[in-house]
Amino acid sequence: MRPAVSKTLFLALPYLWLLGFFLMPLLIVARLSLSQPVLAQPPFVPVFAWSEGWSGFAARLGEFSPDAFLGVLQDGLYLEALATSLRLAALSSLLTLCIAWPMALAIARAPEYRRNILVMLAVAPFWTSFLIRIYAWIAILKDEGLLNHFLMFTGIIAHPIAIFASETAVVIGIVYSYLPFMILPLVNALASQDAALAEAAHDLGASRMAAFWTITFPLSLPGMRAGLLLVFIPAMGEVVIPDLLGGSDTLMIGRSLWNDFFANRDWPAASAAAVLLLAALALPVMLYQRAQNPAAGTMR
Repeated sequence: MRPAVSKTLFLALPYLWLLGFFLMPLLIVARLSLSQPVLAQPPFVPVFAWSEGWSGFAARLGEFSPDAFLGVLQDGLYLEALATSLRLAALSSLLTLCIAWPMALAIARAPEYRRNILVMLAVAPFWTSFLIRIYAWIAILKDEGLLNHFLMFTGIIAHPIAIFASETAVVIGIVYSYLPFMILPLVNALASQDAALAEAAHDLGASRMAAFWTITFPLSLPGMRAGLLLVFIPAMGEVVIPDLLGGSDTLMIGRSLWNDFFANRDWPAASAAAVLLLAALALPVMLYQRAQNPAAGTMR
């Protein structure tokens, strides 16, 4: 095989992966969102079949039904779930950033032989099942759990604090679960900074705090943006954490999708909500890419 052909096939592999595991499932969900729900198996009436090809698709183009999208946009429960998801995901992302930043700075400033160990410890929770870790938080946050027992034993509180089955518990679970996603890009951004820049600032009379805010912090912004996206996007569609740690009134978009797919069996509505959620999450990704382009242009 010629080198040019081998290179082309090698470069095509990521696109084939995206085609098979992202674009095709997205097209299936989009097809479901334009269908009509029925009480049958499967619970929808497709407006066209894949076997009909492009000719069948073009012939039935006028039969696509936007009712599922209109229903989602007019459904107060979906809008409430979306607002709750935005609020909790944004709050969790900011809290994760506040916790991860000093940890990442300590890891980046550590000697190189110790840095790898600290990074390994930061991602060590991933070695345990995600579900087991969330169940552990149930044992910690319940009224009779470890946290309340400790606080009452030390005399900080006299009665148990109701944390479990609340939005607070959901935020705690998201921050804990996605903390490594924030730490790793921050460590990469902080460790790649040239230490000579801070030394030059000190030589020119800048205090440590001034050097931090004018050099260290601005140069870490790319890692902060990447970390915020890596936490915010999966937190928006989180299902397990709100289901296990949240109360019945903690309605997030992920739980709403799950209920419509498996409990209500309204696949078109759930698919329409999933398409709208994906379109909404594409906005911060586009803003991130736009923010990265000026930095890339400067480097060139």
